[in-house]
Amino acid sequence: MAYSEPVPTADTTRSHPARAAGVHPTVRPISAAEHLAFVRAQRSVSFLQTPAWGRVKTEWLSESLGWYDGPRLVGAGLVLHRPVPRLQRYTLAYLPEGPVIDWTGEIAAWLDPLAAYLKARGAFAIRLGPPVRTDVWSADQVKEGIADTGTRRLTDVNAHWADPVGVGVAGRLRDAGWLPQSPEDGFGVGHPQFKYEVPLAGRTEDDLLKGMNQLWRRNIRKAAKEGVEVTAGRVAGGQVTDGRGAGGQGTTRRGMTGRGMTGRDADGQGLSGEDLRAFHDLYVHTAERDRFTPRPLCYFETMFAVLGAEDPERIRLYLARHRGDLVAATIMVRVGTHAVYAYGASSTEKREVRGSNACQWAMIRDALAAGCDVYDLRGITPTLDADAPHVGLVQFKVGTGGQAVRYVGEWDLPLRPLVYRTFDLYMKRRGR
Repeated sequence: MAYSEPVPTADTTRSHPARAAGVHPTVRPISAAEHLAFVRAQRSVSFLQTPAWGRVKTEWLSESLGWYDGPRLVGAGLVLHRPVPRLQRYTLAYLPEGPVIDWTGEIAAWLDPLAAYLKARGAFAIRLGPPVRTDVWSADQVKEGIADTGTRRLTDVNAHWADPVGVGVAGRLRDAGWLPQSPEDGFGVGHPQFKYEVPLAGRTEDDLLKGMNQLWRRNIRKAAKEGVEVTAGRVAGGQVTDGRGAGGQGTTRRGMTGRGMTGRDADGQGLSGEDLRAFHDLYVHTAERDRFTPRPLCYFETMFAVLGAEDPERIRLYLARHRGDLVAATIMVRVGTHAVYAYGASSTEKREVRGSNACQWAMIRDALAAGCDVYDLRGITPTLDADAPHVGLVQFKVGTGGQAVRYVGEWDLPLRPLVYRTFDLYMKRRGR
């Protein structure tokens, strides 16, 4: 597979058990164990649709739902419920990057029973984000768009590839009364519609390096020459330990095919509370510098403990150090063959040693070694205007090679229109 070709999404990489015509699944609650077993049977699923994610989002109520064709579980979804301010009896039912169903056929057979179930349990609206792409742009197309002063947005460029499944899903949702929620800039209250992804299937480390631009390759070599060390740690037994025991240092892995940084393999090793606090301190520093609101340390403690308990390979923390100084840190989450760059932080000092590139290369290599189909760098804005504030992030991600991807985005279905309008007005007044 060439690096610019699209990678099939989770719903199209396997023969779905309910794909036969005439199947009309029913919806009912399932246990977390049943939900997790279904997730593990898929090639890949968004980590936002794992049962553990409901325990991370402590400000929401959560439940796992299953779609059944007779006795067979043929679809699943994590639903997060948020009460309406001053109307606690009603909730917004949210399925981020889900549900995991067959999106290739008649989606009403899947979504109608979902709507009936949730309305009967007090939901005033459903919000979901189908894990289905509509368009793909190659790295070269994005770079050419940025260089072209007449091109302002990614959507001004003809896509390298368009997915008829995604186009069909968007049309069917609109025809059924669902309302698109993804804003023009690609970022909103939910999850991004535009992402940047690096295909990994069928590729080698050399292929990946060749797909990167010259600056990225130079920065990876620079980090290695400067002696940047990247260590990786995961949760042991669902617990973040308070200290670093005898096994906490892990196994040193060196060489990185002669191009990378020295690193510690996290297999079988625990993540210390000290490591997580070091990441959070750097993350807060990054938030102050880049002017965004950071999450508290307890959020990451919960995230690592809960996701790590569900699957010991689910989440890893990467720390890049230069002569003892922490210069960059990242978090990778993996479900099946989909690896996600979830969080990142970097020091304002020592930026010349390229710790961020070192962390990214370590995560890409680990994702490749784990047999992943895609390394997901998450959201970008669709702006290609060279003067736009977010174009630097786009350029950083484009440097990895890969492709920009537009998904169907998030959609709302009002179940109680009056309550939904009240909620929408409330959200607009507080700036969503």
